[in-house]
Amino acid sequence: MTLRKFTRIVKPGVPRSVHLFAAPFLWTVIGCMLMLRGIGWMHQGHRLILIILALVIGTLKSLFILDKVARKSIDRIIRFQDGTCLGAIYSWKSWLMVAMMMGAGMILRHLGHPGQWVGALYCAVGWALCFSSRLGWGQWYTLRNFHEH
Repeated sequence: MTLRKFTRIVKPGVPRSVHLFAAPFLWTVIGCMLMLRGIGWMHQGHRLILIILALVIGTLKSLFILDKVARKSIDRIIRFQDGTCLGAIYSWKSWLMVAMMMGAGMILRHLGHPGQWVGALYCAVGWALCFSSRLGWGQWYTLRNFHEH
């Protein structure tokens, strides 16, 4: 195997449109997973109130924090050349943040039974990811329609 073939396997380059699809897809899938997991930890009697609270907090997190991150990510991807590595979908700082968030989630779950407040936190973060993914989906849809016409 040549070095070039090995590099393509380890560092797969994809068209920019794949990056623009993958970024909101990951946020949507992970957000839905977090919300489902969080709802499962909520007690039946308080579930509706906690979900509403989580949606409000998640919307605020989306509008004031994650939308900025999503816009920066979209701007980065738009500047990509076709053939850029799929792993470049997020900056190394974003990947580091993902690892830290996953670690914090594991610590929260292992400190004891997650409980309804951790469930509400998971729902809030999940909803924020899903809601902010709308920016990436919009950019992907625009690019897709541009290429079709």
